[in-house]
Amino acid sequence: MTIPTSLEDAIQQSKAATLTALESGCQRIQVDLVFPEIALQAQAIARQYTELFAHYGSGLKVLFADTGAAALARRDWGETEFRVNDLGSRFTPVTTKISDTDEIYLVVCPSSVEVEAVEKLCNATEGKPVVILIPQLESVATVGIGYAARQLRDRFLSTLETAYYIRPFEGGVVFRQFPSLWQVWLAAETEAEEGYELIAEEPQRPAGEGLERILLRHAQGNAEPGAVQPKKMGVLGSLQQLFRALSQ
Repeated sequence: MTIPTSLEDAIQQSKAATLTALESGCQRIQVDLVFPEIALQAQAIARQYTELFAHYGSGLKVLFADTGAAALARRDWGETEFRVNDLGSRFTPVTTKISDTDEIYLVVCPSSVEVEAVEKLCNATEGKPVVILIPQLESVATVGIGYAARQLRDRFLSTLETAYYIRPFEGGVVFRQFPSLWQVWLAAETEAEEGYELIAEEPQRPAGEGLERILLRHAQGNAEPGAVQPKKMGVLGSLQQLFRALSQ
């Protein structure tokens, strides 16, 4: 298993991981590429995923977060065997978008605003797989999301299986490709070295203080007496650097 060196590599890895998760019986799957402005490429990435599910024919339903995004996809994609719709609204709930002929759902880039609709979809289609592509469900900065909404979001997120996840941070990457454990990789420390070094594997996604502990433990284990630690690159700079590399 290796860290992808291009966005296309990441997409191919994520597609393979998604198929493995489906074959393992997972019903609620998320695929998360956590890069700046990745949501702007969601429609193009979703189109590649429809090819992955081509054998479902008209049994595949692609659901975008809103009517505008769905209409744009229908315009850009033209005639398709699968169907394209949206997650609905308070006037047209997501349950009205469900058909008995649906076999699998691809939900594209839902935000924390749509988390309730996505949960209702999963509950109403129990037994049929739902693949959530590039979810933005964890954002707490969205206007109007309060404590109750965060509880709903966190409860629902705990029911999802992450088939693929890649998120760069300062000098490294948090990575998962189903069925492997969650991994933390660090970039090579010198220009003479290339690539990333695997420093930890965890049963749960490393984040926040947990990720900091992993990095501190690794730094302490590799520090030489009296050595001066190099200055860290800013978070935004590191994210942009890796994203540029993956976009080439």
